[in-house]
Amino acid sequence: MKIVDTKENTQPLRVAHIVGKWLGGGVEAVIMNYYRHIDKSKIQFDFLCDSDSTNIPYAEIEKLGGRVILIPPYQKVIKYHKELKRIFKENNYKIVHSHINTLSVFPLYAAKKVKVPIRIAHSHSTTNKKEWKKNLLKQVLRPFSKVFANYYFACSEYAGRWLFGDKEFDKGNVYVLNNAIDIDKYKYNEKIREEVRKELKIDKDTTVIGHIGRFVKQKNHSFLIDIFNEYHKLNNNSILLLAGQGPLKEEIEEKVKNLNLENNVMFLGQREDANKLYQAFDLFLLPSLYEGLPVVGVEAQASGLLCFLSDEMTKETKVLDSTIFMSLNDTSESWANVINKNVKNFKRKDTTNILTEKGFNINKEADKLVNKYLKLIGELR
Repeated sequence: MKIVDTKENTQPLRVAHIVGKWLGGGVEAVIMNYYRHIDKSKIQFDFLCDSDSTNIPYAEIEKLGGRVILIPPYQKVIKYHKELKRIFKENNYKIVHSHINTLSVFPLYAAKKVKVPIRIAHSHSTTNKKEWKKNLLKQVLRPFSKVFANYYFACSEYAGRWLFGDKEFDKGNVYVLNNAIDIDKYKYNEKIREEVRKELKIDKDTTVIGHIGRFVKQKNHSFLIDIFNEYHKLNNNSILLLAGQGPLKEEIEEKVKNLNLENNVMFLGQREDANKLYQAFDLFLLPSLYEGLPVVGVEAQASGLLCFLSDEMTKETKVLDSTIFMSLNDTSESWANVINKNVKNFKRKDTTNILTEKGFNINKEADKLVNKYLKLIGELR
């Protein structure tokens, strides 16, 4: 176990956040967005991460006064359970907030065993029949999602209903915590657009399709490449930018090579400047097999981008009227034709007010989370 602890400060309420395997994905981005913007004189976060995690921002967490605690992966059930009980007990947590969807049953069981009073299960995604092996575990564990949790959070209505059921949602027992972002950071900026395009050696008139996401089956990169392949036939002055890492990256690189698209697809790797990358895009493409409410979809719209999303995600992802949902049953040619039709005369605009109205401004939403935590603590007394 590794603990990064900057200073003793007993004043703020420390909340244990169960992150699971930190790989730099969307859930981690959401947690960090909230952590950066909460009032840390009232609330502090401890991040409990699997020991085989990568990309944990130790330095930033340390600077903000947080702690990282590495624990055995949940697959090592006995060690995992024993270590969690010890950590929960030693730190006397009043709140354990678990972000690992159906797997939250494991840490919340440990939390209940040592009498942690507030145990939050947070639903960040759903499922899709195309990932049947992964689904099997999800479907087995889903009925247990409410057994050890006594409070339910979700990133969207869709994700909340999927994990906790319609009855709990309709009774008002699921708290929707939006995947809010720092809107100003993503606001469209022509100067940054020019700088990033210059850095990547992309001409001013080239149409740039962008995607940010891990190379895993859920993100449906293979179909994304098919879509771009068809669009490139319609507009050969186009390029696809892919940011992210993941186990399927080599497979997708091979597919790009087989389609002779090496000169038109750029693999950018893991990037810490996604806010700048969005500026260089002309449109954002996310044909995921499933999502709760993808933070990248919110970020892309915050930068004023035209977005094409699969309809396998919650409709709450649509913040701008210009955002288009399409079916995964449609052909790649159909997607390409719709993209080609809509991108030609699209003009980006400032979306700050719209995103704030719809609850995606992190400055406001972080205050709501602090108040929610304090309200739950107040109810204990």
